[in-house]
This record gives sequence, C-alpha cells and structure tokens, in this order.
Amino acid sequence: MDRRLLMLAIGMFAMGTDNFVVAGILPGVASSLHTSVSVAGQMVTLYALSYAVMAPVMAAVAGGLPRKLILVVALGIFVAGNAISAVATSVDTVLFSRVLAGFGAALFSPTALGVASALAPPEKRGRALSIVTAGLTGATALGAPIGTFIGGFGSWRTTLGFVTLLGLIAMLGVWTMLHSLPPTPSVTLKERLKPVRDLPIALTLLTSLFAFGGFLMIYTYAGLVFDRVTHGDGRILAGMFLVWGIAATVGNMLCGRLVDRIPSRTIVNVALCVAIVNFCLLPWTSTHIAGATIALIIWGICGWGPIVPQQHRLVELAPNAAPLVLALNNTATYTGLACSAVLGGLILLFIDHHYLSVVGAALIAIALVFSECAYRFRQRGRAAEPMNRTTKHTAAGAPRTALELDPGQAGRAMAAGGTRDGN
Repeated sequence: MDRRLLMLAIGMFAMGTDNFVVAGILPGVASSLHTSVSVAGQMVTLYALSYAVMAPVMAAVAGGLPRKLILVVALGIFVAGNAISAVATSVDTVLFSRVLAGFGAALFSPTALGVASALAPPEKRGRALSIVTAGLTGATALGAPIGTFIGGFGSWRTTLGFVTLLGLIAMLGVWTMLHSLPPTPSVTLKERLKPVRDLPIALTLLTSLFAFGGFLMIYTYAGLVFDRVTHGDGRILAGMFLVWGIAATVGNMLCGRLVDRIPSRTIVNVALCVAIVNFCLLPWTSTHIAGATIALIIWGICGWGPIVPQQHRLVELAPNAAPLVLALNNTATYTGLACSAVLGGLILLFIDHHYLSVVGAALIAIALVFSECAYRFRQRGRAAEPMNRTTKHTAAGAPRTALELDPGQAGRAMAAGGTRDGN
C-alpha cells in the first residue's frame, strides 16, 4: 500500500468517525450544556449541511491551489472545529464549531479522492480510491463504536478529543509524506463548473442521491426496523451495526478491486438490484436474528460497495474536474441522508415501520433507472463524436458521410463510433 494513500485514509476515517459518532453522545452533550437533545441534534444537521453545501463550492474555488496545501489547511480547520467543540461551554459555540468542522471535511474529502485517483495509474485507480474510501467505511464499523467507548470512560468531550487527535495525525502525515503531487491542470472556474451541465454526470449524481437516500433511510430508523430482534436493547443493535460496518468495509474494498477489471456500471447496477430484493424482503427477514444478520451483511456490501464505482465513473467522465465532481457526489450522498431522514419520518406516520425498507427499495429502484440512463446517454454522446468530426470535415470540402469514404476509411469511422464504454 502507498503510505500516502494511508494518510489520506486516516483523514477520511477521522471525518467518518466525526460524522457517525455524534449521534451516540447527544444525550451527554444536552445534559452538559443544559439544553434539549433535539437542539443538540442540530450538531449532526449543521455538520452535514456545511459539508453538503461547501464541498462543491470549495472544490471549484480552491481547485487551482496546490493540493498538498489544500489538504493540510482542510485538516487544520477540521482539527480546530473539533477542538473547539471539545472545550465549548455553550451550545451556540458547539454548533458553530460543527459548521467549522464540516467545512474542513468538505475541503478535504473531494481533494483527497482527487489526489488518490492522480497518484495511481489508470489500471489501479479503483483500488486507490477504495483504500481512501475505506477510511470512511471503516469509521462506520470501528470509528463510531471506538469513539463512543472512549466517551464512556470520560465524557462526550473525550470522544471529540479523540476525533481531534485522529485529524491531527492525518494532518502531520500528509505534511510529511506528500512531498510531491501531480500538478493541477490550469482550468478556469467556468470550465470547472461545466461538468455540472453534463447530462451523464448529472444522472450519475442523481444515482448517488437516490441510492444512498434509500440505503441510509433504514440506517436512520434502524431501531424501529429491527425492533423484533433487538427488543429495544441498544447493545444488540450496536452489535448488529458492527456487523453491518464490517460488511460495508469489505464491500468497499472488494468493489474497489473489481472496478479495475469490470465496468463500473455493471458493479453499480448489480449491487442496486440485489439491494432492492434485500430491502423488499426485509419486513420478513428482520423477524429473526439469523435473517436480520444476513440482510445486514447484504445491505452493508451493496450499500457501500457502489461508492468507489460511482467515484470511478465520475473521474472518467470529467478527469480534469475530478475534485469538483467528487465533491458533488459527496454532496449528493449527504443530501440523500438528510432528505431520507425527513421523508422516512413522514412516511412512518402512514405505514407500519417494518415496511419502511420497501420505500427504501423504491428509492434505490429510481437510482437504478438513473444509473442506466447515465450509461445510455454517455454511449449516445460517444457515438455522436465521430459524426461531429465527420461533419466538420465535410465543411472543409471532404466527403460528406462515412459511406462516401473509401472502405478502409469507412471502417475506421464506424469503429470510432463503436468503442466499448463500461461506464
């Protein structure tokens, strides 16, 4: 493993831990700062909103700066935000610090993924992305439980101190190990924003939005969905999510290796199809511990496995704007999380909570449609490229169509339009 990728993965691990661990310390925060749990819960909301809004903005604005500088500054902001949270004496200060930490994460994550894709040769790009993304998925399996465990010996401040330490280690590692990075292409802000208007990119982002909206809707209300197994015991639920997190990490690493050999579109679509079936069966499989465990493993693999293939698709669609499109993908994921929590809460007013997974399956099915449409439009665009070149050639006085070329030229023109694209 490239040690530089390891440092980036540690940074992602810190940010994933920061994102998932807060839910477990909200009662302690509320009690310590003499506020309600609902107000303290805005720590999660503000962190997610700061991340979702600022990720694409900062990827576009700071894209021309040296990437090592961006990574170090981003980690510094993240560390400062968590350090302020750990020593804050008022809820207003805590909420402000969460915005600051989210801003640092928004600046770091897409840049780290862009650097990972640049450090690796094209045939190993998927593996490099999976190593860095493993930091995020690993946080779901280990970071949050460890952080909560540490908080049990001290307080919620100890937990946030632990996150601060992780960020500091990553910052020092990036500073000492990333001696040289591939130069960032000189691209104007207008050119950086151009990929947003590209239809295949937009459809790929919508795939992430609906897919992770469906996956994370069940995560938000897992205590209700699996209540027939946990019987309200938080320890059992924590153990189940440890299994889920380990499966997520395995799925991420597995798909990261497969994406260098198998078209990313195939991996994404297969994972989404399996996930749809799994969620449709969940109202019945979640009645027993064995069925629930199997469903969680499938959910973990299929839920987190498509992350790297989605990143891979976006980098191939817009290689010169990789940080921006990866930031937009993170925004789509976090927006899906926020919206699914609200949508799930509304739906629970009208249906039995054991059938919430069927609604999640419907959202994933919509994501599958968007994924396939992205591929179709990409193929159509690639087929149109040689035709456009032929039209331009005609304007210069050359033959008007491929049929008017000599046989060898016609064959080459037709072959240009039939290039295989697995995205």
